[in-house]
Amino acid sequence: MRAWAALGLAALVASGCAAIPAESQPEALPQQQRGQQTEAVPEPAPGLDPLSVVREFVEASAEPASDYAAARAYLSQRARKEWQPDQSVAVIEDEFSTVFAAADGSRAPATSSPDSEPGERRDERGNGDETRTGSPGDDAGAEQAPPATPAQETGSATGPSPTVPDGAASDGATASKAPDEQIVTVRGGHVGRLAADSSFIPADDAVEQNVRLRKENGEWRIVDPPQSVLVTMSDFDETYFRVPVYFFAPESNVLVPDLRYVVASPQSGLPARVVDLLLAGPSDGLTGAVRNPLGENASLETNVTTTRDGALAVPLTGVADRSGHDKELIAAQVVRSLQTVTTSRVRLLSNGSALVQGHRDWRPGELPSYQAAATPSSDLPGLMVADGRVLSLGNGQPIPGPAGSRRNVRSAAQSLGGDQLAVVERARQGVRLRVGPYGEQGQAVDLDASSMTRPTWVPATSRSEQSREVWTVVGGDRVVQVVTDAEGRWVTQSVNSSEINPIGNIDALRLSRDGTRAAMVIGGKVVVAAVVRDDDSRASVALRAPRVLQGDELDDAVALDWTGQDALAVATQSESSPVVRVPLDGLRIDQFNSSNLIAPMRGITAAPGRPTVVADATGLWTASDLGDVWRPHDQRGSSAVPFYPG
Repeated sequence: MRAWAALGLAALVASGCAAIPAESQPEALPQQQRGQQTEAVPEPAPGLDPLSVVREFVEASAEPASDYAAARAYLSQRARKEWQPDQSVAVIEDEFSTVFAAADGSRAPATSSPDSEPGERRDERGNGDETRTGSPGDDAGAEQAPPATPAQETGSATGPSPTVPDGAASDGATASKAPDEQIVTVRGGHVGRLAADSSFIPADDAVEQNVRLRKENGEWRIVDPPQSVLVTMSDFDETYFRVPVYFFAPESNVLVPDLRYVVASPQSGLPARVVDLLLAGPSDGLTGAVRNPLGENASLETNVTTTRDGALAVPLTGVADRSGHDKELIAAQVVRSLQTVTTSRVRLLSNGSALVQGHRDWRPGELPSYQAAATPSSDLPGLMVADGRVLSLGNGQPIPGPAGSRRNVRSAAQSLGGDQLAVVERARQGVRLRVGPYGEQGQAVDLDASSMTRPTWVPATSRSEQSREVWTVVGGDRVVQVVTDAEGRWVTQSVNSSEINPIGNIDALRLSRDGTRAAMVIGGKVVVAAVVRDDDSRASVALRAPRVLQGDELDDAVALDWTGQDALAVATQSESSPVVRVPLDGLRIDQFNSSNLIAPMRGITAAPGRPTVVADATGLWTASDLGDVWRPHDQRGSSAVPFYPG
């Protein structure tokens, strides 16, 4: 759906070698900026009507060079000097409209009726594109009087609203009826916003932004520009490049990606911009869920540079007193964060010397495998629950012990190491949770409930250790962590889910296999939150910063799982899109092939480097990629629900 990321990366790789001078002094790379202005910005075309001025202003806002110089060209002389947009960028759908506001500040009705009103949900994902009621040039050259009767409109859209500047509403109410002042409303679908920390935050409410214009030297110019910059989705794709910036899980040496977006041009400045993000620490949505070996005092001693021998030099300061182990973790952070924007060797320096003694230059392949502890072992084929028993997903045989012989299992989860099993089983009054070694009778946990979600394991701190924590949701609204006490017994503790409860009851919950995030199905919506542990008491846990992913299109989810650390596979009730993939920032939604599947789906499992397995009305199906036709799984039980370790 969004090919820009792949194309951008290909362009970067293709140009990487050409960007390295054969003979030159070290060259400083541009730091984090809004871009560079390479030539004068022309004035807008003469004779533009107010609607076209506002539309072209939005389109010009996609270019952040020289503090949005291209967009400032559409402002009055005074507004050009005074406009100070905030650091966030509101991303709207490509189909947006500009419409005259009435004299009292309300929106005047359009002269034509679009096929779908703003905020109306499309019938099926990927279909029903909204009809535009105009184009940027429909009213070009015509000077419109402020509308007392229905006015003209260009475009159409749906979506959420960025902050409206103080006084915007009253501006419309007091706007003069003279033909040299008008108010235009921008209406569109809000995709989300790029926050000040360069992370993308999804949204799905409607944009309705008033913009006031006046005649200046015979031309319409904006005197009241929006406080937040507005850009369309396509322009955002072209202007910004997605990069994962890496931190570590709080209790293990597992690298955790933190998705950010940086200005893609100039390409030579991308490494410096990525280093700036890394030094600034985790995004707001991940703060408290990860640890940062760089710490708060790390900074650049000088600029990031390309050296004479072609290395990318990152001269750090403020980290010299770190332990040798922490310096190796810092090296992993920097090198992995830079691998999407450079093919050069990364020269890591601390106060002028090699950061890690005896290892000055780094390539990604020289790093240890920091994801191993968050990846299921290849010798664990996965399991499934069918007819009340836990069976092997590999050969269909019952597993050893009571879980494989009794027919009272509702759901189950295998630990990432494979040596532990959590089972939700039927009881006289509701359900009961058992946790214990794989193949043995697990301990019955003191947790009475009428319903529990399928359990999900927190990973162990290393491959050689056992997990000590498993989660479930009781009754839809109580998130519970089950941990081992000093005597080795499994006991319950509540997770603080106060930020989740207003969204609704939780129907499914899966922890990421690095333990830093939780993905949930809430009333058909897909919600992601950070798992934040108290520094003083690691047993005190909260779910923070919840975000609804693709809320306007994805409202019929039934199950989900992590395909990797930064994306989810989601099973739905939709006939046209029974299985989709969503990145954890919710910027887009990608459909799996729907061939052979019969809706609704009943379950799904996914893991890094493994095929996705989904359960539909007839049995289990498997696919390795989005475009693959679903193939019958070797195990075809019509009641089977599959799950990989985690």
